[in-house]
Amino acid sequence: MTATLLKEASPPPVAPADRDRKRRARRRARVIALAFVLPALLLLGALVVYPVLFSVGRSFFDASGDRFVGGDNYTEMFRDPATLKAVRNTAIWVVVAPTLLTGLGLVLAVLVEKIRWATAFKLLLFMPMAVSFLAAGIIFRLAYDEDPEKGVLNAAAVSVHDAFKDASSYPNARARDGQGLTRAADGSYRTTATASPGDTVGLGLVGVRAEDLPGGARPAYPAATGKASADELRGVVYLDFTRGGGGEQGKVDRTESGLPEMRVEAVRDGAAIASATTAADGSFRFQGLDAGSYTVRLPASNFAPPYEGVSWLGPALVTPAIIGAYLWIWTGFAMVLIGAGLAALPRDALEAARMDGANEWQIFRRITVPLLGPVLTVVFVTLVINVMKVFDLVYIIAPGPVQEDATVLATQMWLVSFGGGNNQGLGSALGVLLLLLVIPAMVFNVRRFRGSQR
Repeated sequence: MTATLLKEASPPPVAPADRDRKRRARRRARVIALAFVLPALLLLGALVVYPVLFSVGRSFFDASGDRFVGGDNYTEMFRDPATLKAVRNTAIWVVVAPTLLTGLGLVLAVLVEKIRWATAFKLLLFMPMAVSFLAAGIIFRLAYDEDPEKGVLNAAAVSVHDAFKDASSYPNARARDGQGLTRAADGSYRTTATASPGDTVGLGLVGVRAEDLPGGARPAYPAATGKASADELRGVVYLDFTRGGGGEQGKVDRTESGLPEMRVEAVRDGAAIASATTAADGSFRFQGLDAGSYTVRLPASNFAPPYEGVSWLGPALVTPAIIGAYLWIWTGFAMVLIGAGLAALPRDALEAARMDGANEWQIFRRITVPLLGPVLTVVFVTLVINVMKVFDLVYIIAPGPVQEDATVLATQMWLVSFGGGNNQGLGSALGVLLLLLVIPAMVFNVRRFRGSQR
C-alpha cells in the first residue's frame, strides 16, 4: 500500500519533447538578454576596457611610441620633481577633502533635522552639485582674484581690515630730488636741513593725483606764510604741483593743495620728540619744544601701500583654496547621503538614551555616530575615489605660474601627455598609477554595497 501511495505521489515523467522545449526557451531568454546588454558591453569595452589596456601597453614605450623601454617610464615617474609634488598634493587631497566633507556633512545632516525649513536648506546646499566643475572653477577663479575690485573674498578681507586699521592716504607720494627731503632706508622722509623753534618748514611732495586728495583738502599757501612763535616749530606738507603748469618747485604756490592727515614727527638725536597730524591745509605745529635743532620726519606709515587682501592663489594657499571650492560643491552630496542614513536610525534607541539622562552631545557621539558608521564609511570612500580623479577645478582655478604647485596626478598626467610635455608614454604610466590607487577604494566600496544588500 505504501508503494502504491508513493507511486501515486511521484511527479509524472517529463517527456523529452517538453524538456527540449524548456531548454530552447531558456536559451532564447539568454540570447534576448544578451542582445539587450550587448550595446552597453560594447560601449564599456570601447570607452573603458580598451583605453585601460592601451594605456598599460603604451606605458612601456617611449614618447614617440616606437621604442620599447620597459619600466623606464615608471622609474622616471618617481624621479620627476613635478610628479612627486603631484603625488604629495594628491595625498593632501585624499586626507583633507573627504575628512572635512564627511564631518561637515554629518554635522549639517544632524542640524538640519532640528530646523523647520529642512527641505529648503537641503536644496540650497545641494544646488552646487548642479553646477559643472568648469563653471564652478570659473566662479572661484573670480572669487579668489587678488584684485579687491574683482575678487569678492579679497574685497571682504580689505573691508574688514580697513574697518580696524586706517589705510595710508598717500601710498604713491614721494619727494622731488634736491628739494630738501631725503628718503631713509625704512621708507620715511626727513629734512636734509635742521630747523629750530620759531621756524616754518615746507615739505613738498609729488605723486598724488588731485582726484585722490581727501575731500576736505584746502590750499596750503596761507599756512606756509604764517609766522611761528618762539617756542613752536611750524610747517606745511603740500602737493608740490600746479595744475595747468607754472609754479615754482620747492615753494608753496597759491593754488597748491595741502596734504591733510599726514603724520609728522620732530626728531632729535634719532628719537621722535613730538608728533602731529596735518590739518586740512597740510599745516602742523610742534609746541613747547626746547631750544635746539630738530629734523622733521614723515614716517613710512604715511606711504605704506594699501592692504590688498590675501594671495589666495599664491604658491602657499592655492591647494587649500581649490579644496575650499571642492567643499562648496560636494557638501550637499555628503549631507544628503548621511541625512538619508540618519532618517533610517531606530528612534527608540535615541529616545531611550534621552530618558536615561544623556545630553545631545552624548547621544551624537555614542549613539548617532556609531550607528551611522557604515554610511559614513561609504561616503568617505566614495569621496576618496572622487578626489583622486579631480582635474577640472585644479586646472581651471590654479593660474599658470602656480600650476605646478597645485598639480595633482590627474592634471600632471594631462600636462605630461598633452599640455606641452608630449610624452604619452610617461603620461600613460601616470594613468596606470592613478588606476592602481583607485582600485582598492573601488573594491572596498563594492564589498560594502554587497554586504549591505545581504
